[in-house]
Amino acid sequence: MDHLQRPGLWPLHAESLKKYYLLMLCFFTAILHTNAQNLGNGFYDHGVTSPISNHRGTVATTGRNGEKVVLMLLMDHRGGYCLLEVNVETGKSQQFPVPFPPGDAPYASLLSSKNRFYTLFNNHFAEFDPMKDAFTFEHTALPSNTMAMTEDEQGVIWAATYPKSGLISFNPQTKEFKDYGYLYKQNWNQYPRFIARDKSGWIYYAIGNAASQIIAFDPATGKVKEMLKEAERKRGIAYLYLNLDGKVYGQALEKKDADWYEFSNGERQNIGKHHTVNAKPIITGNQGLFYNKFPDGSLLKSANLLEKTITYYDAASKTDKTVQIEYTSDGAWTMGVAATQYGKLAGGTSFPMRFFSYDPKKDTWVNLRAFGQFNALSRAGNKFYFGVYPSGELLEWDPAKPWVDTKPGEKTNPFFLAKLTPIIHRPFRLLPVLNNKTIIMSGSPEYGYTGGGLLFWDIEKKQQTVLKDSAVIPDQSTISMVTLPGNKFLGGTTTAPGTGGEKKANLAELYCMDITSKHIDWHIAPIPGVQEYSDLCKGPDNLIYGITDKQRFFVFDPAKKAVVYEFDPKGIYGNRTAGEQSPRIFVTGPGKEIYILFEKAIVKVDPVTFKLNLVANSPVIINTGGDYLDGKIYFVSGSHLCSYKL
Repeated sequence: MDHLQRPGLWPLHAESLKKYYLLMLCFFTAILHTNAQNLGNGFYDHGVTSPISNHRGTVATTGRNGEKVVLMLLMDHRGGYCLLEVNVETGKSQQFPVPFPPGDAPYASLLSSKNRFYTLFNNHFAEFDPMKDAFTFEHTALPSNTMAMTEDEQGVIWAATYPKSGLISFNPQTKEFKDYGYLYKQNWNQYPRFIARDKSGWIYYAIGNAASQIIAFDPATGKVKEMLKEAERKRGIAYLYLNLDGKVYGQALEKKDADWYEFSNGERQNIGKHHTVNAKPIITGNQGLFYNKFPDGSLLKSANLLEKTITYYDAASKTDKTVQIEYTSDGAWTMGVAATQYGKLAGGTSFPMRFFSYDPKKDTWVNLRAFGQFNALSRAGNKFYFGVYPSGELLEWDPAKPWVDTKPGEKTNPFFLAKLTPIIHRPFRLLPVLNNKTIIMSGSPEYGYTGGGLLFWDIEKKQQTVLKDSAVIPDQSTISMVTLPGNKFLGGTTTAPGTGGEKKANLAELYCMDITSKHIDWHIAPIPGVQEYSDLCKGPDNLIYGITDKQRFFVFDPAKKAVVYEFDPKGIYGNRTAGEQSPRIFVTGPGKEIYILFEKAIVKVDPVTFKLNLVANSPVIINTGGDYLDGKIYFVSGSHLCSYKL
């Protein structure tokens, strides 16, 4: 596919990205045997959950001696960490570490007319020259990464940056790097997904998600102009491109029936709904960039990091050829882990999106393609459930039956139950209630929205009831839930909006909801300053244990609607608790004892005094929770599944 910067070429929303990664990753299953490593102090490392990296910008081009090469920016759980160059003629793979600390992730890249590859992430701009097999330039930039890049008529590289509308330029001939700072202020994180320079020298870039906008900037004078009136702004991302006539054309949202605007010399002209696109070819795109045209007419067909192969059509021989890839990976980003009904651990990874299962008794792994990013995990009865990003899907898995890749509308395992976007887009929690007859799913809303809702899935009737945030706590999302007596549950909220949305609430809350009526009995903000009730857990005597902002421990009495105990560890056990998008901070032991996973330690709650007693200091960072199984507490450190033997 020819990924140039032009209309309709690569939809920039999460649903399309998911489809892309599913296409790029073939079905794969493997039973791998590992030897658990004893870390000391009762801790064990059981191995990497998914030993695969993800390519975040791939281009076919020419290297030394005119040979065909493929360049790929690689990411694992550490973030962007290297550029992989594969010479498809010699079969040689070379891995070049990025010339700055790994981290963040590439969200845009560009192959210039001079055959140099550019990106900007983790606050650093970089140039790679395949003719020299080296990074040839690097410069720090204001945080944090580019989401749109372009090359102007003079060969200057421009990049607009997330999250505060930053702008930089780089002249490859003079090596002059300019950081123009933040050009547009909003009270939400801005996604600049398109950028272009007109023939008069003005720069334009299009942002979203809470409200679209097109920003015009004159580098000569430093003047900044808003191209869309407030009433013209839409939820989502604005669109623009550079036409061959030297003018920039755009829309408030990229839609067939939306009005088009013509931009030139910092001015806008309305041109109606009928516009013929004639885009200037520029090899650039978002993290899904896959430019497949070699200069000699050969075509890159696939780059599979899972099977470690590249397939391409060779123009000279008129045949398809396959080349083996060699690269190192520290493993994919792991979202969490939970114990299944059958004595195994299960969870999911992101970029690539995979499912993993670990059998502690046999010390073996299974790794499979996943239907998205498995955020929230819960067992209920003899079934296991996944809350999936993107699009807020709910899946039901029967661990006793063979795995069959999920396809909506078909009898697969996991089985597709529901899709909740925009009300739930990024699931946070799954709560089985009513004797495992209903699953409640919570999460944050679609990109650009504020306030996530709730899904009630009736397992027996196979019916759903959906509540918007207006029926729960307006402008907030439920991030934690725990059952209460009398068919009630306690929910804890976060004030954080959906990705790229506008934060509107100032204080997170606890609320009690009747499961049958779906009505709120009461809601309060019991602790000043709290922005997130990260996790909740049943304690003794109908008390609820909780964690706020992934730091402070508290005990709540639902009958009195009051906090009866608080403790701030103040960094004693690390800077925070375990986390991720579906925090699993509390772990309940076999005798209903309650453990808390902090970054650097596991602690136990005294059921009488509520004091936190150190169980063990961890030799590795505890990033993600967490469950109990057969005498061990399991958690994730980096990309590794680890455990502590009680």
